[in-house]
Amino acid sequence: MDNMGNMGNMGNVTTVNVKNPKLKKIIIIAVVVVLVLFIGFNAFTIVGAGHTGVVVTMGKVNEGVLQEGIHLKIPFIQSVVMIDNRIQKLEVQTEAFSKDLQSVDTKLAINYRVDTSKSYSIYKNIGANYEDVLVTPAVNEVLKAITATYTAEETVTNRALISDGLVTGLNEKLNSIGLYVTDVNIIDFDFSEAFITAIEEKQVAQQQLLKAETEKKTAITNAEAEAEAAKVRAQGEAEANETLAKSLTSAVIENKKIEKWNGEMPKVTSDSGTIIDLGDTADKK
Repeated sequence: MDNMGNMGNMGNVTTVNVKNPKLKKIIIIAVVVVLVLFIGFNAFTIVGAGHTGVVVTMGKVNEGVLQEGIHLKIPFIQSVVMIDNRIQKLEVQTEAFSKDLQSVDTKLAINYRVDTSKSYSIYKNIGANYEDVLVTPAVNEVLKAITATYTAEETVTNRALISDGLVTGLNEKLNSIGLYVTDVNIIDFDFSEAFITAIEEKQVAQQQLLKAETEKKTAITNAEAEAEAAKVRAQGEAEANETLAKSLTSAVIENKKIEKWNGEMPKVTSDSGTIIDLGDTADKK
């Protein structure tokens, strides 16, 4: 019985508190303050550095953008979409075919930015996913067109030209929309296994041909050197013979004969085969 009485008293106390005008007033004030703060926070928006704010009023995109800083907006009626206007990096990997119909798998890194003055039109006409809707398809289209103008081997040796061509081609397609490509880097080219094998075999053949040509040139050079040396030697001998011929007078020749004679008379053979000593014949006379 006592417990039941106590519970009744507690109920009476609660009823008294809820109906207390002071407490009711405090609760109302607290709710109003919270509501005012909530509305106040929603009446401001902050646009960060390197961004612009696109204002949307009840689903309609307002023309113009909010620049960096704090801005007022109508709570619950207006919302602000942030567009990043800094340089953004996009990596794209796509397959294209070269002039000689080889498959070229290319990995690219594209740097681009959104024009601040056209942020609202891009969001209005395309949406926040403009990168997937516009940039990536444009990269694939321009890359395929450029790759088709080079052979597979030329894509490797003309990497810089392809990069420049991509920058030019992408800007031609995207500038009017408000997107600007600042740089394109070719990260990697990848070819089929059959093509890589063919290139390796071609390089080996070229090296062997170069070696053969070098050896041939060396042999020709050696032969020309030997021929020139022989020519010089022959010319030297001819000049020496000419000099010697001019110096050989009759007296010199007779003197040389005397110097070479050993004092013996020459011997001759008769028709019968008998050897005749001319020295003995001379003595008998």
